[in-house]
Amino acid sequence: NTREHHTDGYNIKNLVVRRGQPFRVLVSLNRDLRAADKLSLRFSIGENPMKNRGSLLSLKPEREDFNGWKISVVKKDGKECLLSVTSSPNAPVGKYNLHVKTATNIYKPENGVIYLLFNPWCEDDVVYMANEAQKKEYVLNDTGYIYVGSAYNIYDRPWNFGQFEEFVLDACMYLLDKSKLSLTERKDPANVSRAMSALVNANDDNGVLLGSWSGNYIGGTSPMDWIGSVTILQKYYKTKKPVRYGQCWVFAGVLNTVMRCLGVPSRCVSTFDSAHDTEENLRVDIYLNEKGEKLNISFDSVWNFHVWNDVWMKRTDLPDGFNGWQAIDSTPQEQSQGRFQCGPCPVKAVREGDVYLPYDSKFVYAEVNADRVYWLVKKVNGKDKYFKIATETQDIGKNISTKAVGQNRREDITWEYKYPEGSKEERMSMQRAYSFIRPSGLVPRSGYASTIQTLGGNTQPLIPKEPVTKTGLSLKITNTEPLHPGNPLEMAITVKISAPGNWTVDLTGSCQLQYYTGKVQANLGTTKETINLEGPSEMQIPLKIAPDAYMKTLSSVEDEVLILVTAIAEVKETKDKLTQETSMRFEYPPITVQMPETAKLYNDFPCAFIFKNKLNVTLENCKLLVEGLGIFKMTTFEQGDIMPGRIMKSEIICTPTRLGEKKIVAKLISNQMKGISTEKAITITE
Repeated sequence: NTREHHTDGYNIKNLVVRRGQPFRVLVSLNRDLRAADKLSLRFSIGENPMKNRGSLLSLKPEREDFNGWKISVVKKDGKECLLSVTSSPNAPVGKYNLHVKTATNIYKPENGVIYLLFNPWCEDDVVYMANEAQKKEYVLNDTGYIYVGSAYNIYDRPWNFGQFEEFVLDACMYLLDKSKLSLTERKDPANVSRAMSALVNANDDNGVLLGSWSGNYIGGTSPMDWIGSVTILQKYYKTKKPVRYGQCWVFAGVLNTVMRCLGVPSRCVSTFDSAHDTEENLRVDIYLNEKGEKLNISFDSVWNFHVWNDVWMKRTDLPDGFNGWQAIDSTPQEQSQGRFQCGPCPVKAVREGDVYLPYDSKFVYAEVNADRVYWLVKKVNGKDKYFKIATETQDIGKNISTKAVGQNRREDITWEYKYPEGSKEERMSMQRAYSFIRPSGLVPRSGYASTIQTLGGNTQPLIPKEPVTKTGLSLKITNTEPLHPGNPLEMAITVKISAPGNWTVDLTGSCQLQYYTGKVQANLGTTKETINLEGPSEMQIPLKIAPDAYMKTLSSVEDEVLILVTAIAEVKETKDKLTQETSMRFEYPPITVQMPETAKLYNDFPCAFIFKNKLNVTLENCKLLVEGLGIFKMTTFEQGDIMPGRIMKSEIICTPTRLGEKKIVAKLISNQMKGISTEKAITITE
């Protein structure tokens, strides 16, 4: 049965089948079956199964159909009877007990619990997916990548989803029971995925993962230290207590595992420069001081990246046209209907601006479409006053990414979430969205905004226009040398003017360290210059930060930090103002993996990890984390300190227990370096 149902991967003794598809049951009797004999299979689900509630199904071969379930006799052979059972394609998913009933007797088989899952291979199931390669990726692939970093440099984090590993299916079934969904609600993947988005975070229901962005993870595992979902779900299933700690990519990795495990096609989706817009007014306010440094005073934030999930289904609860991918998010950001849950929100509704559709489409729309407004905070007579310096309308929701089907590369799916910037469709979609979301007038709304200066007051026009400067002023921020920890950070701000004439430009530049959530961790340095440009021309202004300015902060936080450079330029003659910001990540030497390309089932093979510290600093408290599904259980190796120029070599012995292409994933972490990952594939044959 399991091979036909694509469930042969599950590491469990019980039968796992998908709904709407036949499976066979062989019943052995103490004598030949006679015409008058009564024989039925009973499937029951839940605490108190009853026929009238649909939680107890009694299937008799002569009465073929019951509640959409079918049963038939394949063949009778003396004392043996082979039956075929097809569950309803919209049966509730979960654990069913199978009993065999004869006239006088009920037989309870030893492994009588059957796990029934959603079925993307069945045309009548709402999760049906026609494309075979997509099903292989979005349902059956137990490894993948989660894309992180910044829009300036995106990188992949290998992640082991491990939906077939021991206890993972049981953990998902435990979550289904914990969700308190009724049997009717369990039929629909929209309800199930919404419930799972709530249960993967611990916020209001003792769910799987406790989120923390504190930078201090004593008493738990730092979010950077996970390389997959398996350890998290196994630990949760064993203790029934939230596992510490998660951040967005961990929540998305675990939710992806849960949805694939239950049979719903699912993918991790990363959005760069994602708005966390807490008032649904489609605007995020950024406050800068006079040195051009970003201040931590805003209620909204722009995350360098944010990761959520898309799940695939027909939305029977919505008008036509909103089937396909639906966004769900288990990172606890905002409450929805009183719980920390988000989605499913049709991706097509985000693209079309239909933000009234359930669930949480306004929130998801804002994450990829908000405007970024920059305010300068100046002291005037000892009080803070706010001056608006720029509005960015095309900055939020860039490079929306997921792993490509069947390939180890990033696929850009921005087009699924939004029409091209500036296109006619985009304008219409935005008008639609704005008609459901009332953007408030342009006034700053931080907690410090009691001293508001209304900056020449009309509210935002319906279609925000890109600010066009009179001089064609533009700014670009780049790094001129690789950003290696322990070296000076060498960056440059390029100021460009396209209008002819003599122009004087005041430039302010600042460099800070920030978390991916946009929270500033340290100010590293600023520059202020006045330059003269003969237009059209450009000039590069260097910005250099010494290692002493940042190494202490870098070593003391447990999260990965990004380098944030902000520039403000003002043309004196025309009062043109412009701001630009770019986040960059530190660059690290690679880890290499040495192992054979193929190995035989149950035959040991060696695998070595080699790392040379090419940096100018000692890497303290190094840990190597290794996991290979079906090859090697998650293990941490303490490596001590690695001095500059030194080589670390670690060898493990792997025993493959499953056939096919398997991957080993490794990650190296130290005080100065928050996780460089690598992976290598090996083919296991018989």
